Amino acid sequence: MSADSLTPVPDLVHLRAAGTALVLDLSGDTLPRVLHWGADPGDLSGARLHALRLASLPQPVGFSVDGPVEVSLLPEQSAGWLGTPGLVGHRGGAHFSSAFRVTRGELTVDGRDGGDRPGTLVVHARDEAAALGLTLTVQLTAEGLVRQRATLTNLADTPFAVDAVHLTLPVPPVAVELLDFTGRHLRERSPQRTAFTQGLRMRENRTGRTGFDAAFLLAAGTQGFGNRGGEVWAVHTAWSGNHRTFAERTFHSVALLGSGELLLSGEVLLGPDESYSTPWQYGAYGRGLDEVSARFHRRLRARPQHPSRPRPVVVNTWEAVYFDQDLDRLKRLADAAAAVGAERFVLDDGWFGARRDDRRALGDWYVSDEVWPEGLGPLTDHVTALGMEFGIWVEPEMINEDSDLARAHPDWIMATGGRLPGAARHQQVLDLARPEAYAYILERLDDLLTTYPVSYLKWDHNRDLVEAGHRPTGRAGVHDQTLAVYRLLDELRSRHPGVEIESCSSGGGRVDLGILERTDRVWVSDCIDALERQRIQRWTNALIPLELMGTHVGSPVSHTTGRSHPLDFRAGTALFGHFGIEWDLTSAPPEELERLARWVALYKELRPLLHSGTAVHGDHPDPAYEVHGVVAEDASEAIYALVAHGTSELYPTGPVRLPGLDRDAVYRVCPQAPGDVPDGNAHHWGLRLPWWTPEGVELPGAVLADAGLQAPVLYPERLVLVRATRV
Repeated sequence: MSADSLTPVPDLVHLRAAGTALVLDLSGDTLPRVLHWGADPGDLSGARLHALRLASLPQPVGFSVDGPVEVSLLPEQSAGWLGTPGLVGHRGGAHFSSAFRVTRGELTVDGRDGGDRPGTLVVHARDEAAALGLTLTVQLTAEGLVRQRATLTNLADTPFAVDAVHLTLPVPPVAVELLDFTGRHLRERSPQRTAFTQGLRMRENRTGRTGFDAAFLLAAGTQGFGNRGGEVWAVHTAWSGNHRTFAERTFHSVALLGSGELLLSGEVLLGPDESYSTPWQYGAYGRGLDEVSARFHRRLRARPQHPSRPRPVVVNTWEAVYFDQDLDRLKRLADAAAAVGAERFVLDDGWFGARRDDRRALGDWYVSDEVWPEGLGPLTDHVTALGMEFGIWVEPEMINEDSDLARAHPDWIMATGGRLPGAARHQQVLDLARPEAYAYILERLDDLLTTYPVSYLKWDHNRDLVEAGHRPTGRAGVHDQTLAVYRLLDELRSRHPGVEIESCSSGGGRVDLGILERTDRVWVSDCIDALERQRIQRWTNALIPLELMGTHVGSPVSHTTGRSHPLDFRAGTALFGHFGIEWDLTSAPPEELERLARWVALYKELRPLLHSGTAVHGDHPDPAYEVHGVVAEDASEAIYALVAHGTSELYPTGPVRLPGLDRDAVYRVCPQAPGDVPDGNAHHWGLRLPWWTPEGVELPGAVLADAGLQAPVLYPERLVLVRATRV
């Protein structure tokens, strides 16, 4: 196509927002390349942008082809790139390497105050030989996030097999260290650091959900980058199925972060004029991890569907009663919940069909006549009369072989064809891409939400997708299943816009920005052990703001670890999130209930701050102690937790810095009740920390950030709260 048919988009596009800049090179007719992604260098004129391009061109020495190798957002071997390709596919074994040429482009820029110019670039390209069309959409959002996706279209009369579509973002040579995550059930999102050396570090997830051991957030940064310092570049894939995330560095001085959906063999075969779209990939740059996280948090909070009302205190019945559901027992639990200030009561697994244990009845979404002979009405009436909302647990994507649904429709179970996959938790996967199975589940959930005053669904997903194929052909179906789940959630939200939905998946196995487009919070982990939760919640918060994180107070002895903790540590940990309770309150002593009510009251007082402020995490040198908190957007106030994970080599503990405050303002800092009891030897010996009084101290934010203040000596696995208020 001739150059004069192109839509007039500048050769060099410079987008700026919230201290971040993205400079794209569109010269020639090849796919866009990134000249700069990182700190905003200020307004660059056309001449300076061209100078930047000139200064960025490498010396053409040692490349696979003569001349510089262009590495675009979707890297192509035809340009000389021999690393991970952007498009992997073929048409009957041919056209395995693409050579896209841009046919037109559109650029929309939103000019804002302060020099910010967020915007969207849409580029349309074709590979005439391969008969493929490509649309690339690249955005720099108002929060400073890079957001991009690709749509591939088959323009021929013969099928084109798509094996992978990867999008990438380059990082500079100073990014020499990688942070990503691993994990398992009850220990999600465990950080791991590696050197960013030459070669490919590929993280693949094939579980059919986001996964416990997914990379989650892949960050590259300067040596030793931390919460508050160092330069960091990070990517996240907004997809709830199989996915691939990678970091790649070559001896040609190219370093990329990339990702895309992981497609199983034969999942995407494009017929004539059919298209495949990648998940959205997000990129964030920041000075320290906290700034990277803040960009994601602001983006999520800017969504029109983001929860706007105060996040209600939740009581969930699971660890209180398990499958032992009884109306009188649950009414007593609801009474106790209301007495401590709960605002939402959630009935967990066991209310339907023959579901008396975890071996049967998944799929039979009818209220159990055995357990609830009068239906759920007597319980929902009691709960709502107490002033609480009513929520309920469902697991619509799964099916037990021992269920009426499986006996009636065995062909609705996902399988490779002639054999069933191995059961997990006695479950198989219901093929929601099958129209009749989808219609059945939609009808059952719609009926449940219409019949009863349900304001909240705890939507669970308790097994990996193993050999998840469509019957009778056995064609791989994880891609279709993921899209079907999205459609189901979207349809239910359309029919019942007032119902909130939680993404639960064996705890925190499905936490990503794709599922959060359709849900209102995530269940962080099935482990409510407060010590484990300190780490799990911190790293979930790397992507997700606190108001979308389900954080509950468990029983005195953790059901998943056997570890015991006092109430203040359990409640103080749950405070930093969407606060709830998962504990048989009918067995708690009166003094514990009274103190729990004080923590509930504190959460209600602080939730406007916790759920709108900026999450901060200190870089404390002592591994036994940690400081984290939330600072108001206008820096007028803050709440911090000082946490002892273990015993320290230091005695007394030494000073801790309070991050995120206005350096030029003066703050009154004092202990915050009920988290003001420094449970430790020094306290019990009567040795008082001098400033630890209701009056506290007044200091400038710069002093609190740079010099800090002395922390009280604590027993291990304890915490205290500190409140800072601008004076």
